[in-house]
Amino acid sequence: MAGAAAAATLLLLAPALWNGFPLLEYDTGGYLARWYEGTLAVSRSTVYGFFLDALARPDFWPAVTLQAALTVWVVALVLRAHGFGHRPGMLLVTVALLAVATSLPWIVGILLTDIFAGLGVLGLYLLVLRAEILTGVERLALVVLVAFSAAAHSATFAVLLALFLLACLAAWFDRVLVPPAGLARALAALVLAPLMVITADYAVAGRWAWTPGGFALSFGRMLQDGIVARFLAEHCPDPRLRLCAHRAELPTNADAFFWGGGIFDRLGRFEGLDGEMRTIVIESIDDYPLWQLEAAARAVARQLTAVRTGEGVLDSLWHTYGIMERFTPSVLPAMHAARQQQGALDFRVINLIHVPVALGSIR
Repeated sequence: MAGAAAAATLLLLAPALWNGFPLLEYDTGGYLARWYEGTLAVSRSTVYGFFLDALARPDFWPAVTLQAALTVWVVALVLRAHGFGHRPGMLLVTVALLAVATSLPWIVGILLTDIFAGLGVLGLYLLVLRAEILTGVERLALVVLVAFSAAAHSATFAVLLALFLLACLAAWFDRVLVPPAGLARALAALVLAPLMVITADYAVAGRWAWTPGGFALSFGRMLQDGIVARFLAEHCPDPRLRLCAHRAELPTNADAFFWGGGIFDRLGRFEGLDGEMRTIVIESIDDYPLWQLEAAARAVARQLTAVRTGEGVLDSLWHTYGIMERFTPSVLPAMHAARQQQGALDFRVINLIHVPVALGSIR
């Protein structure tokens, strides 16, 4: 089994190995910089930042190797839970199929939190519904993995919390289907996750805090859906809202608002507008509940069909490059020599396979 697991791990590392360096994305630098800059940043978990900092040398290979190994381990546990344990060939074939037909190895090989969303969901499933196939050590390790996954991104925490609440509801009707002991293990993981976040944030910034940005992301979605413009039209003038004076300047695209260098920068960016965005988000949910539900449903539908491999894996990630130049200069030769930074990655061919498989899997 060890040999099959090692071979499967190499399969998942194949894109990064072919690239010559772990894959990078817009947000990679934001995670990496947290410890060095001593600040908290919107939607940039300090927990995952510590993960990258601790496994940065040589050339971040320990980070993606651990991501690949954890993925193989969780896949092996799921196979065992469904009667395919202790079959090395099954593990290797399963991982090989996933490596060819899905974006899994590309997600494993990128310095980003995305892989932990899937691992967190599968880990929670095993803890709650399949714990009888696990050893005591495996259960403990899964609790830590699920907690880390939740701490790595607030959206992952929200998904895992929602699944836990659904499991609690199911247990209300059938305790055999969803055993209380499984819920207790899941609860332990979901309690540990916030402790990880606030402890890491205190270590970085010297204050007890949650990763900022939840309301900002919701604000961005409402801006694109036209809800913010409607809210300001109906509530301005309002002494609480500086945006009232800049309604005509508001773009209809969240990226343009947050990163376009206009009104958002002039009003203090996330720090300066955090309270105002929170007010608009909360009050607009109360004012337009049906519109919010409709807009959220459309967003979910768009997200479920946006399944192309390679999103954000570009050769113009200047913020990430700058962070690495400042804080991890030893990786620069390998980073600049990688195929990604040479503009040699083209996902059109593999998406001929990945997109139909992903859309078919959703159905």
